[in-house]
Amino acid sequence: MSADTPGQVKKIVIVGGVAGGASAAARARRLSESAEIVMIERGADPSFANCGMPYYVGGEIESRDKLLVSPIERLQKRYRLDVRVRQSVERIDRVNKQVEVRDLVTGETYTESYDKLILAPGAAPLRPPLPGIDLPGVHTLRNLDDADRLLAAALGAKRAVVIGGGFIGLEMAENLVRRGIQTTVVERNGQVLTPWDAEMVAPIAAHLKGQGVDLRLGDSAEAFEQQGDGLRVRLSSGAELDAGMVLLSIGVRPENALAADAGLEIGPRGGIKTSPHMQTNDPHIYAVGDAVETTDAVTGEPTQIPLAGPANRQGRIAADHIFGRDSAYRGTQGTAVVGVFEMTAAMTGLSEKACARDGVAFEKVYLHPASHAGYYPGAEGMSLKLLFSPSDGRVLGAQGVGGEGVDKRIDVLAMAIQAGMTVYDLEEAELCYAPQYGSAKDPVNMAGFIAAGVLRGDQPLTHDPPTENAGVLLDVRTPGEFGAGAIEGAINIPLEQLRDRTGELPQGRPIVAYCKVGQRGYMATRLLNQLGFDAVNLSGGYSTYKQREQAAALAGEE
Repeated sequence: MSADTPGQVKKIVIVGGVAGGASAAARARRLSESAEIVMIERGADPSFANCGMPYYVGGEIESRDKLLVSPIERLQKRYRLDVRVRQSVERIDRVNKQVEVRDLVTGETYTESYDKLILAPGAAPLRPPLPGIDLPGVHTLRNLDDADRLLAAALGAKRAVVIGGGFIGLEMAENLVRRGIQTTVVERNGQVLTPWDAEMVAPIAAHLKGQGVDLRLGDSAEAFEQQGDGLRVRLSSGAELDAGMVLLSIGVRPENALAADAGLEIGPRGGIKTSPHMQTNDPHIYAVGDAVETTDAVTGEPTQIPLAGPANRQGRIAADHIFGRDSAYRGTQGTAVVGVFEMTAAMTGLSEKACARDGVAFEKVYLHPASHAGYYPGAEGMSLKLLFSPSDGRVLGAQGVGGEGVDKRIDVLAMAIQAGMTVYDLEEAELCYAPQYGSAKDPVNMAGFIAAGVLRGDQPLTHDPPTENAGVLLDVRTPGEFGAGAIEGAINIPLEQLRDRTGELPQGRPIVAYCKVGQRGYMATRLLNQLGFDAVNLSGGYSTYKQREQAAALAGEE
């Protein structure tokens, strides 16, 4: 589908604002001073920072106005946009290139013509048909009106129940706790943050509990009932929870009804299908943001990932193409970050569960570096997981959990994925270093060293301790570390004594070596293999083993 020249486009109508619609409108004006640009938004605020709303409810962001990215007056004066709020586009007439609009205040309807139409309706919070789900105290969070209602409810609540342990659910839990509200998070899966692999976010779950959050994994809401001035939530486990307020945060669905009714193609997950230029199957209609089906940047397969960054880029691309520029969307790789009580979880690209689901061959490594040089005060630990192709070392995905510096490393690895880089490239990555910022061997370099060592055969790995009688489990930490906690069945020979005590190891049996994070285990496997033993290193050492144990225990609470 071809683009138009600037002179052919006289009028653009944009349905919806926020990230996708507002960025499309601003970009369109920068590309054409003469075009008439109409933005029609159902809410009262056409351009606001929806990612900041939990922090407004929690009081971290004190002023509501801080969330207004571009107030109506600015859009009108700076960009000369015709902004119409509290109005809803009800129907698209593709033949006559018109939309039918209803004024939500007066109820009146009218038609508006367009040369090009951009759909940015977003995605709506899921509200399953459960008994009592429409009670006044059961909230969702999509726009600033919702945030205002949640803030009013939070100011008078002593107990809250959050249904869903995803991004918004955990951010809201943190902010409610900071307001002194006893908060329960109910998540039907056996882990929080389900896009991550379970062992990586087990520390987040433990941290939530340590902050006083009542975390109910493997459970779900079945009904809501009025209970005096509050609510009672009945769970599938049979438990009942009293609450002054309830937040539903169990996912979103693309707002596709307008597009579907107009005969535009819809993908199997409900997203509006588009070309890389964000064109639908009607060359005069574009779609952007949470309502569209995108392409997974790593696998090339269709996917549905609602994120603000991609929505902004898609809005720009749609406007570019409308005005004759050959802009194309490269796909979404799901780069995301969430903060929970001073801990950070971030990810990019494929997870292990996504690789398994989509049949993507992968290898993985774990490491537990510090945020910066250990000798400089304030270094914080983190856990990193890197997934890569076993055939050519191409980086497939990464996850990080911990304190300071997690987001920085995942951002670097996100760029590595976009550039098609391999683990060998990570070895050579030149990154900023001063002791208060990082290490001479940055965690990104270390991930590359470990992964490339696996592919070269220098560092044979296993991800599981040997089963009984299947091999020897060798703990090469100090006796003090071993005494404080070890994997059952392990024998302890500290690395510094290993050369002199190899006679204690049985010949002809596989050896799995491990330490705290993997480094001493690696050195032990190098030593032993050169002496004729059959040794492998337990990836991530005792730290990863404990995280996996923790994840299994959390899932066992179901």
